[in-house]
Amino acid sequence: MNEALQGLLDLLDLEQIEVDIFRGLSRSAVVPRVFGGQVAAQALVAAGRTVPADRPAHSLHAYFLRTGDPGAPIVYNVERMRDGRSFTTRRVIAVQHGKPIFALSASFQVHEEGMDHQAAMPPAPDPASLPTSQERLRGYGHLDADVVERFLEARGAVDLRYVEEPPYGRFGEPREPHSQVWFRTDGKLADDPLLHVVLATYVSDMTLLDSVLLAHGKGGWAVGDVVGASLDHAMWFHRPFRADEWLLYDQESPSAHGGRGLGQARIYTQEGRLAVSVIQEGVVRVPR
Repeated sequence: MNEALQGLLDLLDLEQIEVDIFRGLSRSAVVPRVFGGQVAAQALVAAGRTVPADRPAHSLHAYFLRTGDPGAPIVYNVERMRDGRSFTTRRVIAVQHGKPIFALSASFQVHEEGMDHQAAMPPAPDPASLPTSQERLRGYGHLDADVVERFLEARGAVDLRYVEEPPYGRFGEPREPHSQVWFRTDGKLADDPLLHVVLATYVSDMTLLDSVLLAHGKGGWAVGDVVGASLDHAMWFHRPFRADEWLLYDQESPSAHGGRGLGQARIYTQEGRLAVSVIQEGVVRVPR
């Protein structure tokens, strides 16, 4: 396990300060605010700590309410909405400086047998054939060196490989609003199913709105031609998976309008099992 991954796991290991109240530390992302995937992952950890281990998470729905301050801890208040025979529901409010910055609802379910079908995995090259983030980013002469290093530091816990050029790699001309990345943690994880779901939640906020940028030929934060932030985020966990094994994140954008862009995606295991569905809307504004 590399140092960055251990640091991320430490960040996700919340301190319990009272019954159903947890506290997490924070750190700056590429931009000077708390990374949304971190808050979502920590909130899911808080919810999961109040649920029996035999009930894995099957969905989450969340709203990003305020910009997080990376210099202050975040307090997560868990509300036990329901404990049924099959399903358990939790609501989590993340608070900083006395104000809510994030709200999460998560549902957990005991294992059941039932009907089974899935959408087929789309074609994608083998991840081993693709350049690493370090190889790709350090090859872009048009990006500021400091931006590149901050980007690599922020994503150091994850091996994330784009199938095609990312928005900031080739911009200025519209492309199909579709993006694929392979990802896995840069090191092995324990077998706790919640941990793997939490890590996928963390990564899911990194690239989902790329497809919005591609449709308009924008490079995003790295080149300063777009201002953006996550608004809401939803995930459905269909089948077991491991976040330390390759996962294909197949992403597209069906719409952008009114200063907002919508991204939707499916996450597949390397063997072709549909593991997760994701939808996110975010602010996507062109600076004037």
